[in-house]
Amino acid sequence: MSVASRTTSEHNRPFASILIIGVGLIGGSIAAACKALPEGQRPYIRGIDIDSRAVKTAVEQAFLDEGAIPSDARTDSWLSTTADDLIVLATPAREAKAWFERIEGAGHRGVLTDVASTKAALTALADGILSCPQRYIPGHPMAGSEVNGIEGARATLFQNAHWILCPDAHSEPAAFTRLHELITSLGARGISLPREEHDDAMAIVSHVPHMVASALVQLAGTHAVERQEIFRLAAGGFKDTTRIAAGSPELWSGIALDNREALARGLAEVGRIIKGFEQALAQGDSRGLTALLAEAARLRRSIPATWVPDSDRLVEVRIPMANRAGVIAQVTGFAGKAGCNIQSIDIDHINEATAILELILTDEGDLGSFTSQLIGDGFDVSLRPLAPAGS
Repeated sequence: MSVASRTTSEHNRPFASILIIGVGLIGGSIAAACKALPEGQRPYIRGIDIDSRAVKTAVEQAFLDEGAIPSDARTDSWLSTTADDLIVLATPAREAKAWFERIEGAGHRGVLTDVASTKAALTALADGILSCPQRYIPGHPMAGSEVNGIEGARATLFQNAHWILCPDAHSEPAAFTRLHELITSLGARGISLPREEHDDAMAIVSHVPHMVASALVQLAGTHAVERQEIFRLAAGGFKDTTRIAAGSPELWSGIALDNREALARGLAEVGRIIKGFEQALAQGDSRGLTALLAEAARLRRSIPATWVPDSDRLVEVRIPMANRAGVIAQVTGFAGKAGCNIQSIDIDHINEATAILELILTDEGDLGSFTSQLIGDGFDVSLRPLAPAGS
């Protein structure tokens, strides 16, 4: 089913039903966010979790319409979904293989995504197990809380959060666009990233910071034994910097080992940077130390505090294209590399062979670089600033 051929009611609801496997912080928050959508846009939500208490809590809070444990007789029938359905695998990555096999065995025909913070192992499993890997769009919502499990789930968890999608050359365009439409409806910022780049990027911006935060807490803890006031003084900046160290040790151990090579490289690089500070101090090098601090301050100020796109600066990009496998992944990959973030995406099918890809970009990134990459790869591109509503 093409995006352009869907009815208005279907367009307001990308998926008729969603099955969430793993009703913890992320899975529970996806359910809660879907149920907080306006009436007419809410999908029917089912959930599966090994913890019957988590399932019961999610149903009682009206996050789920139905819930079950994996051994429940209903589970396999829920996994056997139609083309209008979505399965979200929100379990630890180590459990993915068994679920991929069970999903495949049940005859799943809808869209499949996951929320794992590493991708290499899962995409390899999917390619080897799934008969329709083109409908598997790896995902990674970059949101969390120090409160783990269903107790930390909330409908607003994904507001202004990055949600990475990793299509490849074989991804089904309609699967990608419908999933993108869903995550943006939940308030997230959809970003496309090539699968092969995901794990290295996450090591730098997520996994290394977690290990460094844990090391800082250990440092303070070591000195708290000899200086009782250490933790009483550890307020403000220290608490903000080390908040993520309160996350689940079991979960983060699994994440770290799944991405151990990229994480090890990142930690080694941090070690070299810290060594530079250490040497500047040992040498009494005021100029060198100031330069290191100034560069860090400059980079930190360049990170936006929140994502609030300027509606006066939205740009519509129209790209005529052939209906061929991988074209959506190619275009969104160019956008990701240029730092251009896609607010919405649609496909207008002209005939069986051609279509117009329509993107609405926010006011971020290098639009010139994006269009240059497209033109250099043989695409025709037209740009049009969008006037704000009421102008």
